[in-house]
Amino acid sequence: MPSPSPVAESHVFVIVMENRSAAQALAGRYTSQLSKQYATATNYHGVSHPSLPNYLAMTSGSTWGIRDDGFHSLPAGGLGAQLSAAGITWRAYMEGMSNGCFNSGYPYALKHNPFAYYGAKCPPQVVPFTQFGRDISGPSVPRFVWITPGLCNDGHDCPTATADAWLARTVPTILATAAWKQNGVLFLTWDEGEDSANSVLTIVIRPNPRIHASNRAYNHYNLLATIEDELGLKRLGAAANAAPMADLAAVS
Repeated sequence: MPSPSPVAESHVFVIVMENRSAAQALAGRYTSQLSKQYATATNYHGVSHPSLPNYLAMTSGSTWGIRDDGFHSLPAGGLGAQLSAAGITWRAYMEGMSNGCFNSGYPYALKHNPFAYYGAKCPPQVVPFTQFGRDISGPSVPRFVWITPGLCNDGHDCPTATADAWLARTVPTILATAAWKQNGVLFLTWDEGEDSANSVLTIVIRPNPRIHASNRAYNHYNLLATIEDELGLKRLGAAANAAPMADLAAVS
């Protein structure tokens, strides 16, 4: 299928949190506030368990048949390589990463850094989250920004209130940038749900969202399709046949 036309210099931000069903995530006061203020997918689901295959689905359109959180050397490619080939600036910020993709300790988790799996290499665009504040306040914000919080702040090892407080500190920083205010979009999602339906909360945070809720069935492949459409990229894997979340991501 032909690549969709890119939206002029749109910036895409993605934050991936951990291990909450939609109802559990909404127990966070700030998260609940965001869901009421912006566009929310109320029928969104993870595609697998545990974490890793969901992260791979979001960045390549495939779980690659993986059903664990171990390291797997995958063929070179994925969203990061696609962005680089298209000349689109990007960075993936990993909280707690102190010694590269493969040798960093807690609270960093390799399984939450999908970009390192493609080609079994650590792309130079994958950097510690300590660089985020400087980059986001500078004149050249990358057009694609991915953020993986550490194992506490993402809610994996710590209570919902801790993850919610981290979001309350981080999201406003993004929303204060010209990059977001001028046709930008922030996708806030969770990797997998803890209920039998694998329900996941996903919020599309955009200036002037068209609607505030959608009950259409969406998953991580729809998210990838939406991201790639936003940036004018060819869709990868299962995203090729997934409907973009146009009712949530469109500007009013």
